[in-house]
Amino acid sequence: MIKAAVIGASGYTGLELIRLSENHPYLEISIITSREHAGKKLKDFNNWNGKYADLIFEEPVIEKIAEKIEVAFLCVPSGIAQEMAQIFLQKRVKVIDFSADFRFKNIKIYEETYRRKHLYPELCKKAVYGLSEIFQEEIKKADLVANPGCYPTSVLLPLIPLIKNDLIEESPIIIDSKSGTSGAGRKSENYYSFCEINEDFKAYKIAQHRHNPEIEEKLSFFSTKSIEAVFVPHLLPINRGLLSTIYVRFKTKVEEIHRFLKEFYQECAFVEIMPLGYIPRISEVKGTNLCKISVFEDKKRNFGIIISVLDNLIKGASGQALQNFNLMFGFSENIGLSKVPFFV
Repeated sequence: MIKAAVIGASGYTGLELIRLSENHPYLEISIITSREHAGKKLKDFNNWNGKYADLIFEEPVIEKIAEKIEVAFLCVPSGIAQEMAQIFLQKRVKVIDFSADFRFKNIKIYEETYRRKHLYPELCKKAVYGLSEIFQEEIKKADLVANPGCYPTSVLLPLIPLIKNDLIEESPIIIDSKSGTSGAGRKSENYYSFCEINEDFKAYKIAQHRHNPEIEEKLSFFSTKSIEAVFVPHLLPINRGLLSTIYVRFKTKVEEIHRFLKEFYQECAFVEIMPLGYIPRISEVKGTNLCKISVFEDKKRNFGIIISVLDNLIKGASGQALQNFNLMFGFSENIGLSKVPFFV
């Protein structure tokens, strides 16, 4: 059994990770932390009935925690994670970080995007971007994995293979994404309250969302050019789920694009390339670690259209983290992860 700590366990991603870990035969969540809820049992905080119900939230005293575990899941905000990761790594504890602190190789882009100085840029050089299907071999050898954002996961999985193999034009790339409200975390702001969200649909952070530079840097890594993408996120009046509609220009027939993606992901358990003409829905991936992708062509207007759907809390966060855990410790990557969606 690999002993783990979930740092920041009272948020949506922390709780989702614990829920997924309930059925993992080789992972033991032995420590959970929360400054706000320290001293409370998990069952008292969230009516938890699983095997971790009696775990007690602790204060995040990292030096103490590091002596008791082999891996730390950092479900804390950007800026806070980097200091924690540095201590854990010094103590030879592997780290899977949910924040953006180690996602960027270009430290200047990180500092401009998140408006803070990075204290450990040398760790960014060692960190592996945790897009499981693309960086699988690197993740297997990693001590520090930077879990991708949910929007970037939905966009990069279809685009990276196409960019890398010169099957689409580098410009334009237009990304129209919609996510459930859990993507914003457990916030008490009026903007995310029921009356503000229910029966409404809205765009937000247009041309300034923090995931845009993340998407551009990762796409540029697989291109001979610096990639720029137009990215507009939207808030859906649902709890979980994410759908991205991506507009590009194909360099070949849609049938060839489809065949290529099908072959590229044929050995991947959690990426499904749907039949031509099939439009995937959020309901098909809710509660799973799947990303479903479909490709279409608007011949009249010369645009390729890609639809990508996933559960933002699972494949977009905690499920991908667990998939990366499996890779880092030599287990089959599908252990503890479901491909069966919630019925409702």
